[in-house]
Amino acid sequence: MAGRYEISDNGWALIEDIVSPPQRTGRPRRDDRQVLNGIFWILCSGAKWRDLPERYGPWKTVYDRFRQWRDDGTFEAILARLQLRLREDGLMDLDTWMIDSTSIRATRAASGGGKKGGHQEPVDHALGRSRGGLTTKIHMVCDRHGWPLTFTLSPGQDSDTRHFIPAMEHVHLPGNRGRPRKRCRYIVADKGYDSDPLRRYCDRHRMKPIIARRKMKRKPRPGAPRGFDKVRYRERNIIERCFGWIKELRRVCTRYDKLASSFRAMVCLACIDRCLRADFPDRT
Repeated sequence: MAGRYEISDNGWALIEDIVSPPQRTGRPRRDDRQVLNGIFWILCSGAKWRDLPERYGPWKTVYDRFRQWRDDGTFEAILARLQLRLREDGLMDLDTWMIDSTSIRATRAASGGGKKGGHQEPVDHALGRSRGGLTTKIHMVCDRHGWPLTFTLSPGQDSDTRHFIPAMEHVHLPGNRGRPRKRCRYIVADKGYDSDPLRRYCDRHRMKPIIARRKMKRKPRPGAPRGFDKVRYRERNIIERCFGWIKELRRVCTRYDKLASSFRAMVCLACIDRCLRADFPDRT
C-alpha cells in the first residue's frame, strides 16, 4: 500500500515501462519507484532536496535522477501515456477546451540563474517583474473535465493573448490510430484573450472561440458576431479549479527553482499527479 505522496500500485503499473526500463548491463541502480516517490514527496511538501527523508535514498541520487528525467523527456512521456489512457477510456473531452493563466510568486532564491541550462533555457528563465514582484506565469489548456492537456511558461508581466497561440500549438494528444489531436471545436477563455488576431486564428483552424468581449465605448464593427454561448462560458471555472488542484502542491504554488526547465518539470509532475487520480476502468 502506497504511503502519503507516493504513487499507487495501479498508477505505477501504467508508467513502469517508461520510468524503469530493463537494465541489461552496468551497476544496479536504486529502485526507480522509490526515487519517483521521493520526487513526488519534494513536489508535494515543497521541502529542499537535502531535507528528503532517508527512506527514499540519498537526496543527491534522487536529485540527479530528477535532472536526468527532466532532460530526457521522461516526465513528458509519462504525461502523454496518461493522457492516452484517459482518451481511450472516454474520460477526456475532445470538443470543449479551456485556456487561462495563473501567476506564481518566485522566491529570492529562484533568481540569479545566469546562463545555466543550455540552449533550451530561456535567457530570462521565465522570470519577470509584475505587480506581485518576481513571478512566472503558467499558461494552461485543459479539457471540460479539468484534465490538463498542455502548458507553457512565461515571465509574469507577459500578456495572456501573446501566449494563446503558442499554448494551443503545443497541444499534442496521442491516439492509437491517426494523427495526434491538436484542435477542439470550442475554446473557452475570459475577456483577457479578446483580440482580433486570436479570433482569426480560431477561425482558420475551425475552432469556435467562446471568449467574452472587453467593454469598449465604441460601437461594435458591422458584421461582428453577436451570438455568445453563455452555457459553455459558465464552465470556464473548470480551468480555475484545475489551477487550484495543481497549486495545492507546494513546489508549484511557489517557485523555488532557478531554471525554467526545472520548474517546468515540477509543473509537469503536478499534471501527472492530477491525471493519476483518475478512476481508470479495470481492463483485466
